[in-house]
This record gives sequence, structure tokens and C-alpha cells, in this order.
Amino acid sequence: MHKPYSNNAFIIAEAGVNHNGNLDIAFDLVDAAAKSGADAVKFQTFTAKSLVSKGAPKARYQLETTDKGETQFEMIEKLQLSYNDFSELKKYCGEVGIEFISTPFDLDSIDFLAGLGLETIKIPSGEITNLPYLTKAAKTGIDIILSTGMSTLAEVEAAMNVLKSNSAGEIILLHCTTEYPAPYADVNLKAMLTLKDKFGVRVGYSDHTPGIEIPIAAVAMGAQVIEKHFTLDKNMEGPDHKASLEPDELQAMVRAIRNVEAAMGSGEKAPSESEIKNMPIARKSIVALKNIRRGEIFSEDNLTVKRPGTGISPMRWNEVIGMPSNKDYKEDELIEL
Repeated sequence: MHKPYSNNAFIIAEAGVNHNGNLDIAFDLVDAAAKSGADAVKFQTFTAKSLVSKGAPKARYQLETTDKGETQFEMIEKLQLSYNDFSELKKYCGEVGIEFISTPFDLDSIDFLAGLGLETIKIPSGEITNLPYLTKAAKTGIDIILSTGMSTLAEVEAAMNVLKSNSAGEIILLHCTTEYPAPYADVNLKAMLTLKDKFGVRVGYSDHTPGIEIPIAAVAMGAQVIEKHFTLDKNMEGPDHKASLEPDELQAMVRAIRNVEAAMGSGEKAPSESEIKNMPIARKSIVALKNIRRGEIFSEDNLTVKRPGTGISPMRWNEVIGMPSNKDYKEDELIEL
């Protein structure tokens, strides 16, 4: 993770389960994330038998994007990678220069990821009310990114108390709207600032809206972590592909975020380096409206304001009016004092 002194948002390219249970596709997702300029690529670590009961229904968006005849358990089972697969993925991430992060969805997976030496684990919104899970995650001592979708401020506070009291590392809160895709009207980006004010921690935003505008806006509002789903192809079968960015869109999002960060600046209101050279061209000076003889009194009848801005500033207009001319001037000549 970026340290607190970094000026750039930490961008997580969320591969999730968009590998469809295929390790080769997972490697391709790592490549796409690294090429985009994202800081980390994130997967989801679980075993179907520990995550979901066999009779659990699917979410509506899952029904719309996967085989309607299968249960959630059957869908999840097809999407899991082995612990050995994740070991290989973490090693490969190191080779291509991108941080490996994963979300554990069960207690065994927390142990496994901690054993891999991860710097950060991501807790998903659905586990924010899971006391045994939060306790185990905290006791790893690893930095934690906690998504807060579907939760009240009181539920976030309760989860924070569990994490802090069990020796968690740094805790970063992500505002999130848990719907796929999330309606813009439900995003409520200002809630991210509420989390920052309430808990005094670094905050960010996990995005499920279509497109890239909202993560960019979140960075402009102060998000220090951005998470966004991506896929190799939105038309692939699977629950999350349609609500994900394709590689070129992911690159565009990262590029736009970095541009916004560069534009945020120091907050000091002063001419920038690039502006200074244009000041003489764009600003104006006091000049002779017509020919003026030496000793003639400067007035509104013989003075005007025109470019360039290399002479006396028009802000001194009242000072100049009424003074005698110290020499002869031709029309448009810069006035001198």
C-alpha cells in the first residue's frame, strides 16, 4: 500500500472472479492490470463449501448474467481457484511489478493469505457484520481495507472497534454501493467524507457504477484508494463481467485519475510557471489614446488601456490621470512615469 505521505491514490484493479476459474485467464488479468498502471490487482480467495450454503439463492444480477438453472453454490464452485493458483499469481505479480491483493471470504482463506506474506487484505462489504471473520482478520496484524457497502455508520463503527481491539494494522475505509451496476443516484459520494470525519482514517471508494466518471470524482474529493472491477471481455459468461471495465477503459480511468491528481495542486493561488509567460500577452497597460504633447495633462480623453501588459498596470489608472505628460507620445505608445 502507498504510505500516508503519498500524494497519489492507490488504484486497485479488481479482477475478482473474472478469471472464471481459469488460471491462464487470471494471468492475463494480471498483465492487463499491470499495463493499465494500476498499483495492485485484487482477486477473491475462497472455497465454495466455506462461503455459501448449497441452497443459497443468487442475487438478481447473478441470475441475469449466469446460468439460471444453477445454484449460487454451483456458480461459486466453478469460479474458485486453488490456494496453489494464488501462490503462483502472487509470484507472477512480483515479476511484472504490481501488488497482489486478495479478499478472503472464509476463515481458512484469511490464514492462507496471511501466510503468503500479503501487505494488505481486503474485507468485502458482506463481512462487515461477521464478528469471527473480523476478529481473525485483525489478528493477522496486516493492513486492512474495509468496504462499507450496505452498512450504517453504527455498523462501520462496530466493525472498526473489533478490528482495532484485535491488533489490526492500518485500517482504510472504502465507501461503496453494493449493487451491480450501481445507480448513480445511489452512490452518495459525500458519505466517503463522513467516514473520514467520523473515524479519522484514510478513506477511498470501491466503485460499481458503469464507466469511469465516479472514481475520478472520488479522487477529486480526496479518495486515497480506488477499487474498480475489470475484465478482459464484458461479454464473457460470469456474474461480474458486465459491471466491469475492459482493459482500455481501465487504462483510461488510471490515466484520468493521475491527471486529476496532477491538477489538484498545492492550493496556493498564484500564477503557475506555464502562465507567467502569457501574462504580458493577455494583460493590458495604459497607453496613449492619441498623440500627446509633453506637458499635456493625462486624462480619459487622451489615455486608454490596451495590450500588451508590459507597461503601467491599469490598476494605477487613477494615479496617472491628472499627471502631466513627461514627454511626447504617439498613439498606442506605452505611458511611462
